[in-house]
Amino acid sequence: MAVLNGRKVAVVGCGFVGAASAFALMESGLFSEMVLIDANKEKAEGEALDISHGLPFSKPMQIYAGDYKDISDAAVIVVTAGAGQKPGETRLDLVKKNVGIFKSIIPQIAEVNKEAIMLIVANPVDILTYAAWKLSGYPENRVFGSGTTLDTARLKYILGQHLGVDSRSVHAFIIGEHGDSEIAAWSSANVSGIPLNDFCEMRGHFNHDESMRSIAEGVKNSAYDIIEKKGATYYGIAMSVRRICEAIVRDEKTILPISGIQHDNHGISDVALSMPAIVGKNGAEGTVPISLSEDEERALKASADTLKKVIDDAEI
Repeated sequence: MAVLNGRKVAVVGCGFVGAASAFALMESGLFSEMVLIDANKEKAEGEALDISHGLPFSKPMQIYAGDYKDISDAAVIVVTAGAGQKPGETRLDLVKKNVGIFKSIIPQIAEVNKEAIMLIVANPVDILTYAAWKLSGYPENRVFGSGTTLDTARLKYILGQHLGVDSRSVHAFIIGEHGDSEIAAWSSANVSGIPLNDFCEMRGHFNHDESMRSIAEGVKNSAYDIIEKKGATYYGIAMSVRRICEAIVRDEKTILPISGIQHDNHGISDVALSMPAIVGKNGAEGTVPISLSEDEERALKASADTLKKVIDDAEI
């Protein structure tokens, strides 16, 4: 068994998301060593240099471009490599391209490091998490996706704006696919322990069904809106990567909606999708049961069926 450096992180893929994630991880102070890997070595070298030049304003850290052999002792491996989502393209349109890329990348990672926690960020994240699990031979608790962590943050942000309250006081989850079939789990949502509808009425909002529809659509379409306006999304997901890594490195046992392999969870098995899970130094330490309405249960099963069909078609 390799001895891992608990303060070392690897970022595989130095596109917009990988570079932004590397910057967020440097700012976090969680790690003392970071290796960047990209098919274009010069791109990785440029990003490493650019981020390193800000170190006098941050905390001491070694940041460099490397090869797969350089990740043999990394405790956390963040995989952002893959083709990006283009305007008008759904996350699921990316499947065939990115599964092909993963068939090259993941075995190279597993060959040099079998003990790390592998965090999949590339899209479509649920399909690629499943592919990474199959291709790596990693146990399920140590390979999972960023899932709906960002979607959930978007939901909290939009709800916070709607209610005029700090988004950190909003407790709600987006579950299922990170994509078009995602579900806002309204039945378990609350604001500091107060049921959501009750809190809405305290703040003068009474048209609950219309508001819930509008807010859920706003969350689902956030990425498309951003991509249309600026070509790509990367800051929000970079902060999600930082948050997940923080939970791992600090062994926080934080509950986050990450994408993991499901086993008879609400009747769903053998597919990766997002449900709240406890995240700590051992990775995903078990899912958290949340109560769902019958409609939410049906929508979750439909989301799982959508993903299973894609997995079958992609021949993972």
